[in-house]
Amino acid sequence: MLYCHAHGGDYTLGKRELTEGARWTSGAPGPAFLAAGFAVYCIDMPGFGARQAEGSEQALALTEGWHGRSLFARMLADQRGAFEHLAAHPRVDPARIFTWGASMGAALGTWLAALEPRVAGAVSLIMLADIAPMIETGAHERHGPWFTAPGLLREADQGDVAACIAPRPFFVAHGGADHLTPQKARDAALAKLPRAGLTTFLQPEAGHGETPEMRAAALAFLARHAHKTDRERHS
Repeated sequence: MLYCHAHGGDYTLGKRELTEGARWTSGAPGPAFLAAGFAVYCIDMPGFGARQAEGSEQALALTEGWHGRSLFARMLADQRGAFEHLAAHPRVDPARIFTWGASMGAALGTWLAALEPRVAGAVSLIMLADIAPMIETGAHERHGPWFTAPGLLREADQGDVAACIAPRPFFVAHGGADHLTPQKARDAALAKLPRAGLTTFLQPEAGHGETPEMRAAALAFLARHAHKTDRERHS
């Protein structure tokens, strides 16, 4: 499992979200993954955790912009490197690496899975929504400067990117009361996803946070798609 940590405005936390949990997770994710039989790996994103010395989110986003790049692209490149490191580990099956993330982590994991065909599948919690409808309502202002893909809306939107994951397994969970993924925006993205490999989960009363029900459903999804079958174990 490549675990992509969230933002949450907590720049000190970073990858420790995996082992300590956060206010937006349903307890610490790491022990739950280990109990379910998964190896798991997480790295700090630029400006988070042990990488705070690289600069603030604002400074990093401005620097990348002045060079014609984006902070989001830099984060994706780092996640790609983490995937390569994990895939090279002798105790890891490189054909069974899934991404998992909530909020910012889900954006990173989803885009990585869409762009890297070797990723086996993805779990996206409380994130997937089209940007154009969010701009119409002003909801995009609630997201940080890390979350820009310059020029994307000339060609596509987040749902189109996520659709590239199909037919690999893809789990998408939303909270119905999540102000960061308003219904119009999330419905627009979900409508673009092929049904092949897709599992969706909506918890109407939930806000912008992973719930115990979301985690249980996502772990059940992984049990179906990520573990070897009895036939594969004995082949």
